[in-house]
Amino acid sequence: MDWREHLMFRLLRLARAGHIDRLMLARGPARSFAEYFKGFEKVAAVRSIFGERTEEVLRNLKVEFNWAGGYMGVNPSNGHLMVSTKYLNNGNRIDVYLDVIHELVHVRQFMEGKELFDSRYGYAERPTEVEAYHYAVEEARRLGLKDDRICQYLKTEWMSGRDLKRLAKTLGVKCED
Repeated sequence: MDWREHLMFRLLRLARAGHIDRLMLARGPARSFAEYFKGFEKVAAVRSIFGERTEEVLRNLKVEFNWAGGYMGVNPSNGHLMVSTKYLNNGNRIDVYLDVIHELVHVRQFMEGKELFDSRYGYAERPTEVEAYHYAVEEARRLGLKDDRICQYLKTEWMSGRDLKRLAKTLGVKCED
C-alpha cells in the first residue's frame, strides 16, 4: 500500500468512526440538494438509481458544501452529499456531472445500509465503487464520450495505473497504455 492509499484509508477510518465533521472543518450548513442541483429529478440516470422514489429522495437529500478542497463524497454518518465548492466551480463540467451521478449511487447504497468503505476490498474492486462507476460510465456513454475520455474521467490520484486498468476492464472500458 503506497502513502496515498494509506492516507485515504486513514481518512475513511476517521469518517466511519464519526469524525468526519473534524475532517470537514470548513464546511457550511447542510443545504437542500434540489435547491442547488435543479432538474436532476428528470435525469434518466438518476431515475434509474432511485426509481419511483427519485423526487422524494432528492427533495430530502442534504448537501454539505466545503471549502477545504477535494471533490465529492457521501458523509458516512448521515448520508449527506459532501461537495467541494472549489471542485464545483473549477472542475470540468462533465466530470462534475458524472461525479454527481456516481455519488448519488452511494447515497442510495447508504440508504440501503451498505458499507460504503468496506476495507476488505481495494478501491478499484470495492463493490460499492464498481456499481457507482458503472452508472457514471453508462451515463458517459449516453453523452457520447469515447473510451479515452472515460478513462480520463476514471483516473484519480488515489488509484494506481494498475488499479485503473482493473477498474476499466471491469466496467468494459478500453484504456490505452
